[in-house]
Amino acid sequence: MKVFVGLSGGVDSAVSAALLKAAGHEVTGAFIKIWRPEFIECTWARDRLDAMRVAAALEIPFREIDLSDEYKQNVIDDMTRSYAEGSTPNPDVLCNSTIKFRAFATWALSEGADCVATGHYTRIACQDNILTLRRSADLNKDQTYFLHRLGQNELSRTLFPIGGYKKDEVRALAKKFALPNAARPDSQGLCFVGDVGIEDFLGRYLELKSGEVQTMDGTVIGTHRGAALYTIGQRHGFSADGSQPHFVTEIDTKHNILSVSTKRADAERSDASVSDMHWIRGAAFAGEALAQTRYRETPVSVQVRNSGNGTHISFTRPHVIARGQSLVLYRGDECLGGGSIDA
Repeated sequence: MKVFVGLSGGVDSAVSAALLKAAGHEVTGAFIKIWRPEFIECTWARDRLDAMRVAAALEIPFREIDLSDEYKQNVIDDMTRSYAEGSTPNPDVLCNSTIKFRAFATWALSEGADCVATGHYTRIACQDNILTLRRSADLNKDQTYFLHRLGQNELSRTLFPIGGYKKDEVRALAKKFALPNAARPDSQGLCFVGDVGIEDFLGRYLELKSGEVQTMDGTVIGTHRGAALYTIGQRHGFSADGSQPHFVTEIDTKHNILSVSTKRADAERSDASVSDMHWIRGAAFAGEALAQTRYRETPVSVQVRNSGNGTHISFTRPHVIARGQSLVLYRGDECLGGGSIDA
């Protein structure tokens, strides 16, 4: 097949390209240029150079596409708007659904590709003629949480070559293929943005002002740096009287107030409503499942029910959740889909 591999400059996408070429596919390396904020050290030139070096080492064509406008509009603007409203969105989910597997894939197919490939740690399986998204062999690197908005159309035109490998095996393959970026460290920043903290990032786009920290009965006990910076359950980054830790229980960005409690249980919820629910198989699921509301958290047991008002989740044990976070459902190693919490 003709496969366009999204080369980020990192090891995972480079090994993906190498594996596809070794399997006999006609591989093209593609670099996605996206919008970069002026205050962050520009890394895209180095990323592009590393991607070009990988393509040269593998002797495959190199292409690039500029998706700066799409990224700014669909990821950055949406993310900052959500934080300003007191929600906690996940930019990596937005990036994958709108940039990598929509805009990039559409372009690649228009350029003659049969499918696209990325260096994500996940697997695709076929069950009863339906494509399913499965956890990767390396559970510590599994990225199905960020990919839960993919559907049958996206999965049918996508390959995840390293989904069956563990990270140390991918590193070993990079050396085996003599890839020029084999020793490059993993990126730890926001999707495509770079190594920048969310507070530093949001501070450039939102008007953050110090405000009151209150107990749940309205008593002022401290101050914070801007209500939009916090999420439910957080216990750092603000001042509060007393020696006990306090947990954020409510965020009021309109009045710039945080409500807190010394009891973590006050930040927990037994139920959640989920909007914009996406089911990977196409059909809604109901019954017992496992849920993740944050990347890398241990999945928790839930009951899923659907009605005309949307999808409703009941936690077996009360759980800390925040409005805007992605709630992703699993059964075994299969990712069923997910949506946005309306807590």
